[in-house]
Amino acid sequence: MTVKIVGVCCSPRKGKTTRYALDVCLKAAEEAFPDVKAVAVELAGMDIRGCIACGACMKKLECSQEDDFGKLIPTLADPDLGGLIVASPVYLGVMTSQCKAFLDRTVMFRRNGFKFRNVASGALAVGGFRSGGQEATIQSIHTAMLVHDMVVVGDGSPGAHLGGTLWSNHQGGIEADDLGLATARSLGARVAEVALKLRGR
Repeated sequence: MTVKIVGVCCSPRKGKTTRYALDVCLKAAEEAFPDVKAVAVELAGMDIRGCIACGACMKKLECSQEDDFGKLIPTLADPDLGGLIVASPVYLGVMTSQCKAFLDRTVMFRRNGFKFRNVASGALAVGGFRSGGQEATIQSIHTAMLVHDMVVVGDGSPGAHLGGTLWSNHQGGIEADDLGLATARSLGARVAEVALKLRGR
């Protein structure tokens, strides 16, 4: 049986550096383990509003807000979901507003039996500078994952740091950020590895 890993690109700009980094990460997951199927979701262009704490999702996976988050529920509720990777650009030192809104809206999965419990999870961040807030962004994403009782992993050995940290303003572009791309690949492989182990594979 295939284990699914969902990657969520939280950039407001479609097809840019964060999506590139996420694609590299997800490709590495599939290449490392043939039983893994990776699916990318891009939030750019989607209408996903912040949580309004209305309580409508307390008993079922539904929200009172009629926006595009509803389109994501079937993907996130898939019983084959074994891993989740959230990717965000760094805006003012932290995650984007799109990323925060997405994470807040996933509260319904916590309220309805902790559906993300024991799902392997990781984060990557793309900043305009080498040390431009990537780690703070990743840690804030990890916080939401821990509240879901997910199994949070970093990029594994040999680096074994917080996750994928990339630099978009590299002289040769993100495609030339060999160090950053290595962390993205390692993160994808590590999330896939842990997802399979948690599924007894």
